Amino acid sequence: MFITESELRELWRDGKGALPVFPPGTRFSPAALDFLKTHKLEIRFESAALSDLRPPTSDVQRPAWDKPGTFPVVLTGPAPVCLECGQPLNKKPEHMTQVDAGHFAPKTHPRVKLRGRLDSLHAAMMLAAAEARRYQLPQLAEHLDTLAAYCREVQSAEYNARPVQALAVAGKTEDEIHDISHWPDKHLGIAHIVPGAEDHAILHWLNFVRTMTREIEIESLELYGPKGHTHENQNADGSIPKALNRLSSAVYYLELLFKRGDLGWKVGG
Repeated sequence: MFITESELRELWRDGKGALPVFPPGTRFSPAALDFLKTHKLEIRFESAALSDLRPPTSDVQRPAWDKPGTFPVVLTGPAPVCLECGQPLNKKPEHMTQVDAGHFAPKTHPRVKLRGRLDSLHAAMMLAAAEARRYQLPQLAEHLDTLAAYCREVQSAEYNARPVQALAVAGKTEDEIHDISHWPDKHLGIAHIVPGAEDHAILHWLNFVRTMTREIEIESLELYGPKGHTHENQNADGSIPKALNRLSSAVYYLELLFKRGDLGWKVGG
């Protein structure tokens, strides 16, 4: 890890004049070293023993969907059919996009609009993960990577009209996360939280992603209703609305863990 002066200043301000404990091997730019000297700041490094407590990613059992992203559309098979005229189109018109493997639809189609919102949610998840890494919160960043992968799973399920696979993150199933998000005092020993002005920027990033997820859940309910988005679904299991509901619970679960100080150094603590 390499820390610049501007990053060091931001960490110092958000820490209210204190710096976090850095991972072993962290390096600092010459300007950052001058900043440390000027303000007489001491650098503390995380002990190797503490680092060993964090299991490597390769040792964690991951769901099949928790993998790096790939370009979602594979152009194979017969030419997709236009939903407006019912004719096959060998070239995509500018105002249309591929709504699934067999059809083109206008970009104003409700499914395309929802997919765009899911794409924005994925981008917000990745931005939050990048911010977590900037603040040396690798556990939180890894969990956000998993939730970003779940956004891709929801998009894939929507595109292919199949049930969404179950969510899992931070060693918890979606049912466990849902229960914790409703009863944090019982499971985590802390009350429900509302981020305030004194809270760290990371908590506000998480809360922003959570509220964005809830908005998209409502949009998916308006489009599909509570019972699903595939012909096979007769209940909420595997539906996009349920998947988004559990995803928002998972983000809130990370908020609770961060507030309690379970996901890295605690600002001001």
